[in-house]
Amino acid sequence: MSDEQNPILCERRGAVGVLTINRPKTLNALNVPTLLALESALTDLEKDASVRVIVITGAGDKAFVAGGDIADLNSRQGLAHYEEFAEVIHRVFRRFEICDKPTIGAINGWALGGGTELLLTLDLRLVAAEAKLGLPEINLGLFPGAGGSQRIIRQVPLCRAKELMFTGNQITAAEAVDLGLCNRTVPRESLMDETMKLADQIAQKSPLTLKLLKRSLRDGAEMPLGAALAHEQAIIGLVLDSKDAHEGCSAFLEKRPAQFTGK
Repeated sequence: MSDEQNPILCERRGAVGVLTINRPKTLNALNVPTLLALESALTDLEKDASVRVIVITGAGDKAFVAGGDIADLNSRQGLAHYEEFAEVIHRVFRRFEICDKPTIGAINGWALGGGTELLLTLDLRLVAAEAKLGLPEINLGLFPGAGGSQRIIRQVPLCRAKELMFTGNQITAAEAVDLGLCNRTVPRESLMDETMKLADQIAQKSPLTLKLLKRSLRDGAEMPLGAALAHEQAIIGLVLDSKDAHEGCSAFLEKRPAQFTGK
């Protein structure tokens, strides 16, 4: 089946769901059908209780996501058609950002424009040493409008974010790590192995605690510190009353591995 007919590949590897953006002929560029397929696949993995961690990567060895599909965008006529694309990409990227399950990006190649904007929504990001990142929209008379202009200024120093957006320059994987955009670089040939090792480690933790921790972090980041601390106190109260918390403490005292069930 061609990549246009099946733009998103979804598989389950134990407790890890793996999403692959499958448009290598266009360097995995994002268009509306691809985004809708990505949203549908994410929904399936969110509903699957056996899946505890979600990994996303790109097909081929050149690109994670090289950006939006410029030919598709240029073919659009009328404000309504542009608004359709903006509505869909904002909704789908937000779905990744608020997903209760931990998400990991295996950034296997170019992550430009929409590719960098997508990785900004993910919890953890491992990046191939050869990859390049950037927000080059300014070179097309555009700016990062899929949430990137707002997310990046909340994740890296403002002056560095502005430099990326104003110049459109690309940065190396090592520079992305130094900047705080990615966790660490990994040789491309071992990227998926390292990503799966990390995903499997996280999948062994309590899915309930991970969900509530993610919510506490996400909500708290948008609150003043006093409100965030009160929110955290309420959330940890829920965690302490869970079966998983008692299982974890019991396992520690009994010197055995914990068996978390998400309850």
